[in-house]
Amino acid sequence: MRRIAIGSYNVHSCVGWLDRRCVPARIAAVLQELDCDIYALQEVDNEEGNGEDSAQLEYLSRALGMAAVPGLRIVRHSGQFGNALLTRLPILSVHRHDLSYWRFEPRGALEVELDVGRHKLRVIATHLGLSRRERRAQWRHLLKAVATAPAELPTIVLGDMNEWLPSSATLRDAHTILGEPLAPAAFPAFAPFLALTRIWVRPVGAMTSIEVHRTPLSQRASDHLPVKAVIDVEKFAF
Repeated sequence: MRRIAIGSYNVHSCVGWLDRRCVPARIAAVLQELDCDIYALQEVDNEEGNGEDSAQLEYLSRALGMAAVPGLRIVRHSGQFGNALLTRLPILSVHRHDLSYWRFEPRGALEVELDVGRHKLRVIATHLGLSRRERRAQWRHLLKAVATAPAELPTIVLGDMNEWLPSSATLRDAHTILGEPLAPAAFPAFAPFLALTRIWVRPVGAMTSIEVHRTPLSQRASDHLPVKAVIDVEKFAF
């Protein structure tokens, strides 16, 4: 395997921003357009039920024929809600980080180690909070996890970071440890001007491209557009 593609997508509970309809099949079609080996998903609504709008993670996993790793953090009376990972690659290990902060809604991160042939790849996927103080605490936790792992282990950190200020301390810290890749704007879907979704790859040189997936379908399916990065596995050697 020479190249892999990874995407980050806030699916907004599979609810379109324009029609306000919950259509998981539409999100599945967008993911098929993206054609990635790994998807980090945010705001997956996994309520119990028999309808198509319930158990969204299981639905997307079946629709794409990919393994699902739940990181669903918010427990409701009717189900769970939060992060998830879909992948075509063999899963070696899974670790879930609790990023919940004070009285804010529960947050978490998924740390998944994948087999990419001659290399192991660590993927850390998350959705950070809305408060700046909350995000700072969550970033410290995640960056400590990155820093404590072997430096030669290829690592991807991605997700909806909810950070819209390019000069923020959280982004500066992340760029210091992970490098500073391009961050195309992907929110809101109808006229994107904020780069809330971020993808970092270490080593930085392994990322060959990063782009927002903007199609008629993706502009309707969620209030966010998905972001896709292509990674050259041969450049994982440090």
